[in-house]
Amino acid sequence: MNDRWYHEDISRPMAETLLAKAAQDGSFLVRHSESFEGALALCLLFENRVYTYRIFINEDNMLSVQASAGIKPKNFVKMPDLIEYYKQENTGLVTNLRYPVERVEEVEGQEVAIGAANVVDSTARIRSDASKSLVSEILASRLEEVDTAVLAQAPRGFHKALCDYIEQDVLKDAEHINSSSVDMWQLRLLLSLLTKGLSSELIQTMSALETSQSLLDNQPSAGGGTQGQIATEAGVRRLLSTAGELSRVLSSIENQVRDYEPESPDADVQDRHLEIAPVFEVKLDSFGIFMKIHLKVDIENGKLIVKKSKDGPEEKFYNHNRILQLIKSQKFQNKLVIIIDSEVKKTQRKEYVFTDSKKREAFCQLMQLMKNKHSDFTEPDMINIFIGTWNMGNASPPTDIQSWFLCRGQGKTRDDTAADIPHDIYIIGTQEDTQGEREWVELIKSTLKDITYIKFKHIATQTLWNIRIVILAKPEHVNRISHISTSSVKTGIANALGNKGAVGVSFMFNGTPFGFVNSHLTSGSEKKLRRNQNYINILRFLNLGDKKLGPFDITNRFTHLFWLGDLNYRVELPTQEAENIVEKIKQQQYQELLAKDQLIFEKNDKKIFLQFQEEEITFPPTYRYDRDSRDMYNYIKQKATGLKYNLPSWCDRVLWKSYPNVHVMCQSYGCTMDIVTSDHSPVFATFEVGVSTQFVSKTDPNNAASPGTINFIRCEAKLKTKSKTKFFIEFHSSCLENHVKSAEGENQESRDENLTVVWSNPLELIPIISDPEYLLDQHILICVKSTDSYESYGEGCIAVQAHSNEIMFNIPLEHRGEETGIFSGSYKLTISERKQRERTYDFIQLEKDEMISIMQSKANTHPEFPKTWEWPGRVTPKLCPQLLAEEAAAKARDRVPLPSLPETTSKDDSKPSSIYPESSRSKTPTMSHVDAEILLSPKQDWESMAMVSNPLYEAVDQTQNSISKKEQVKPKNLRKSSAPRAEKILTPSLSSAQALVSKESNRPVLPPVPQSRSRSYTCSEVRRPGHRVPNAKQLETMANFSQFGATSQTTRPPALDRPPLPVKSQKVLQLQHAVKDYRETSELPAHTKHRGNGTMGQQTSVS
Repeated sequence: MNDRWYHEDISRPMAETLLAKAAQDGSFLVRHSESFEGALALCLLFENRVYTYRIFINEDNMLSVQASAGIKPKNFVKMPDLIEYYKQENTGLVTNLRYPVERVEEVEGQEVAIGAANVVDSTARIRSDASKSLVSEILASRLEEVDTAVLAQAPRGFHKALCDYIEQDVLKDAEHINSSSVDMWQLRLLLSLLTKGLSSELIQTMSALETSQSLLDNQPSAGGGTQGQIATEAGVRRLLSTAGELSRVLSSIENQVRDYEPESPDADVQDRHLEIAPVFEVKLDSFGIFMKIHLKVDIENGKLIVKKSKDGPEEKFYNHNRILQLIKSQKFQNKLVIIIDSEVKKTQRKEYVFTDSKKREAFCQLMQLMKNKHSDFTEPDMINIFIGTWNMGNASPPTDIQSWFLCRGQGKTRDDTAADIPHDIYIIGTQEDTQGEREWVELIKSTLKDITYIKFKHIATQTLWNIRIVILAKPEHVNRISHISTSSVKTGIANALGNKGAVGVSFMFNGTPFGFVNSHLTSGSEKKLRRNQNYINILRFLNLGDKKLGPFDITNRFTHLFWLGDLNYRVELPTQEAENIVEKIKQQQYQELLAKDQLIFEKNDKKIFLQFQEEEITFPPTYRYDRDSRDMYNYIKQKATGLKYNLPSWCDRVLWKSYPNVHVMCQSYGCTMDIVTSDHSPVFATFEVGVSTQFVSKTDPNNAASPGTINFIRCEAKLKTKSKTKFFIEFHSSCLENHVKSAEGENQESRDENLTVVWSNPLELIPIISDPEYLLDQHILICVKSTDSYESYGEGCIAVQAHSNEIMFNIPLEHRGEETGIFSGSYKLTISERKQRERTYDFIQLEKDEMISIMQSKANTHPEFPKTWEWPGRVTPKLCPQLLAEEAAAKARDRVPLPSLPETTSKDDSKPSSIYPESSRSKTPTMSHVDAEILLSPKQDWESMAMVSNPLYEAVDQTQNSISKKEQVKPKNLRKSSAPRAEKILTPSLSSAQALVSKESNRPVLPPVPQSRSRSYTCSEVRRPGHRVPNAKQLETMANFSQFGATSQTTRPPALDRPPLPVKSQKVLQLQHAVKDYRETSELPAHTKHRGNGTMGQQTSVS
């Protein structure tokens, strides 16, 4: 169909854009339907709105426009006849067809021109002399790009024969094909020349193999072998047949040899890292005093051993069940807090400082491994994944590639103490891989066995030309992996050749769907738009995952989707900046170059990889190196047309996208520097991801509670469309028996020319299982569809969360890689209350740092995907006073004001808010309407919170501060002081707490942490003559200020006359400046009194 109004498979948003540019009533075009395979869609513009009509093809190959119920459709033999008929008035459309919108011809250089010549319209174009010369020119330029090292290994005369074929004979073969001939004689002659002598070598090789096979075969077959059956003809077909027979014999011999090898059971395979107990040198931070100790992680016995020296005796140890949590500081990358269950106190907080951040990460990984090994649960809820991508440059790999799998090189790498910890699943993607599939898989398996002493099991392999993905897993995970699916997409010349494209594998790990895509996109710095289109085509045509999720592409079909490969996005700088780029790389000024990275630019402009994440890049560009070296970038290539520049770039990348509220953490991201056979460096990335377990209900079916419900109260979609149709919502989830459709929404006009659709009527979803442990691992996929064409106008994902009140959500909608709108609203989950399973990945958390949280919240435009992971709560936790005190103290130490309590959502304000720290799993700040119940709790709760009022000067609960004498540390140089008299006059009561509720905003206000007191203004008990004593009103104001702190300038009390500065001796000043400021630590000081200079009087303790 060559009519100008036929646009083939352009997307719906693109069709609307073209019609909007036409801006004439009656403008139309025809495209492929997105909702029904094989159908077409007629798009018509009228009164600035786009109307879509489906065109079906019936069993008699007749075309007809879908009509309303009861109206007989009119059939047409050809599409032009249908168009001509509906150009008439009053034919049933909103208006008659008038102005066809022509196709936009994409100009993508010679590559697409040749693709059209060879694939789309070869008959007409090959007969043209201009096309003939163009074909030869392009193939000749490609031949020039072939590495000279590869050509040097070819037989003598190969290069000349190939050049002759490109210049003359390839067009002869094309003419034979166009004349209905199936033979390509010129190519056959070329292959015969290249395989000269191969036949005799095959015969000799087959003779030796058959001898070996007869020796190993337990039941030798009678009769002669294959050797006598092979003719001496050197034809290509005979060679292919002989080679196939040779491959079969080789496989048979391998299997026979395996039968003779005694194979040890997998249970006997011991991990080397379990036998080694690494020792870490750390400093114990206790009230600002650092003590050097050593920590030994005994994974096998489940103990953390504390020693004074590395080789010294064991001083004490903590069993794995007493170690409650590890908290990593975000401000200090080498600092770690360990929460330990204590017999004396409820918990102990131990602060350790490691030599560097890599040591801390290795320690945390080993501790996590110890926790997992001694867990009471049989099914894992967290696994570790290794992802590697490498453009092999059409060269054979070295025999030693261990550094790749050990994550050694540059960037965010693993410490040696944890480098040999095996991952649960390995995903290896390669491009320009000339290795045989079996040979490559065996090399990977043997390398992993040398590192981990584990025989990894092969799960899947998918290959498209020289693009390949291999997946291996631990033996114990084989039975947990199911529903394996593979697919590939070609994006080469005219999307018909597989030299560029993608391969993918998907599977289910227990109840969690995983997807992995390895792609090799179009090369060339100037072909950025072509790469973007490659990405869109892969999204559309890569067929992975659950086939029932038809409206959703691969970005919404998996809980975790990882995208790796040679994406070929370049650093977009002028070629004359080449030397400057190399100099910046030597100085490791990567951020200046990444500011010009095409992938980051396009991703930030929301053109590709919507909602995908990538770990920070801290390694040098992986392309284009000199082969056999990593000392120099070879960015200039001599071609027949002149010099071509390939500036050093980060072509090889790993990105990922996960559902909201799931745990995923990138532990390493870097590249190797010792694998030098290619002009690309291998890239590695490791991840810790949460998985849902195979759910088995522990509830007696006869005593089961009422079924749970998910009630959507109100939903609203803001769509980027000019379509004037009605819309409904489709809900898809594994927790639903079938997908559920909503009623039609109400369309509302928007000022920004978008369409707003509102669903006011509540919609109830009934999950198949109501157990909270199952439901809180689920997600609901939503799809906004039109009622006329059933085409999707946007898809998104909502995490199921539990709360006593409504849960707000606000998620982006996307379709075929384009952002199409926003979907917002609220829902309420009704389930039975039951204790939730403790998650393994909640063992390690990040300490909340306010400044980092603010920066990340500003950088994060999608509220469902914040980048901070804090509190691990699956059900919204109730904050205890002790946790509030620790958080307030942390804020005061960093001199950051404690954030005020969020507002409770009123009927007029739908903005979500929460007082709870964000979850390490949760990436969605989904908030409830009322979250401030803790402030208006009974009196004892308020009194217990009073210790938050001034964590710098008051003690935490004395019952929790009673520590053993052995563990007490009494700093000797602290200043003796006591609380100021004004602070002892008034004590807040419940009525004063209620008075904090603002009448205007009707919201409770959390007592903030006061500003740090200046030592120069510390009140003294010794008053000088003439000093005024504050009156009662001033004392009351001072007490309120000291109790609740200054939140702003409007709440600051009236200025009082400050007392004169006390006299300080030189010795006291020296001691004062020598003592480390305790606020840089994360513990509150004990009230230890000591004697000071009598002339100074008693002062308030600030240490």
